[in-house]
Amino acid sequence: MKLLMFLLIVIPALEIALLVLSGSVIGVWPTVGLIIATGVIGAWLAKREGIETIRQAKQELMYGRIPGEAVLDGICILVGGIVLLTPGFITDLLGFILLIPFTRRWIKPFLGRWLKSLFETRTFFYMKR
Repeated sequence: MKLLMFLLIVIPALEIALLVLSGSVIGVWPTVGLIIATGVIGAWLAKREGIETIRQAKQELMYGRIPGEAVLDGICILVGGIVLLTPGFITDLLGFILLIPFTRRWIKPFLGRWLKSLFETRTFFYMKR
């Protein structure tokens, strides 16, 4: 919880500092253009990767297999797309890392182990209505 609070304070402060620095170095309008461009490119990439992941999940289900990799890809794509829509260069970098398949391969093992530990320790739960 302390880490989450720390990140919620530090990351926005760093984002603001980078945006101000970028505005002073390359100008305000180019900075705004970069923010808009990364949002548009991120939305396009998230849509493309999301459609491909859904196709892979359907194919796995057709063969009677559980689409575990597709689920992890879907989580990465969802988080990456959301993070890319927020203005800032640090979050954009994180979003692109989560959306690009080559770099996503590095993240998925950590994500899988983390989710497995949540299930094993019963930290992650669901409520049945």
